[in-house]
Amino acid sequence: MRLSARGRMFGKAGHALAAWIATLAFILPIYIALSSAFKTQAQIVGNPLALPIPFTFDNIVGALARPDHLVVSGLMNSIFVTAVSLVILIPLSSALSFYISERGPLLKSILLGVFALGLMIPPQVVLLPIVQLLQSIGLAHTYVGLILSNVGGGYLSFAVFVYVGFLRSVPREIIEAARVEGATELRIWWRIVFPLVRPATATVGIFLALWIWNDFLNPLFILGPLQGQTITTGIYASLGTYSTDYAQLFGIMFLAAIIPIVGYLATQREFIHGLLAGSSR
Repeated sequence: MRLSARGRMFGKAGHALAAWIATLAFILPIYIALSSAFKTQAQIVGNPLALPIPFTFDNIVGALARPDHLVVSGLMNSIFVTAVSLVILIPLSSALSFYISERGPLLKSILLGVFALGLMIPPQVVLLPIVQLLQSIGLAHTYVGLILSNVGGGYLSFAVFVYVGFLRSVPREIIEAARVEGATELRIWWRIVFPLVRPATATVGIFLALWIWNDFLNPLFILGPLQGQTITTGIYASLGTYSTDYAQLFGIMFLAAIIPIVGYLATQREFIHGLLAGSSR
């Protein structure tokens, strides 16, 4: 009995130690990036784990005041690409999901299988064909081409699967009553279905916004260095060949992260509602 109790005690201690190690592994990089944004270069190089004392905003001010406008233009470009992509993706995926949910079991399975391919194929595999396709239609090195690559990629497949799952909770009686009243399918989707799946829209919007905002390969290869920079490619461009200003680099990273965080905080209620509604089915 004593050995068993001691074994349970050591087991609990081992689980607690593993939990603390896993927590530190996640928190430590975030702490270093956040604290380094308010340190000088000497403080970062001397002791990356130290607190930012004395506290300074020079890194953020210096990043925003760069003469090449890399950070300001990168933030504006990322906001533009992310916003336009979401404006297209959310209504398109919602309408496609409503169409799929209204089909018969066989056709519905086939369509979902087609969209599943967009989730199973890695984006890196189709990046070169996408670039070649955009070059052939004259949209290479343009923001239109980048937005179209976002709309036609795995983002659409993810959104469709989320919406199809949420549409199972929409009462069929409401849709059938609208049809009896003579409403068109487009009107039913826009006036009835789309408002009812608002939690799903918040979930889809937050996930897609983060993925598009943090995307690096598509802007790097589709836009190219001469056309412009998103904030992720801007961070890459700010790295020096022989030396790096870590203080300003962490300042740029802080500016790149603050906008998605603010966006999440503004929509977290609907996001959490969407996750809880999805888990209850």
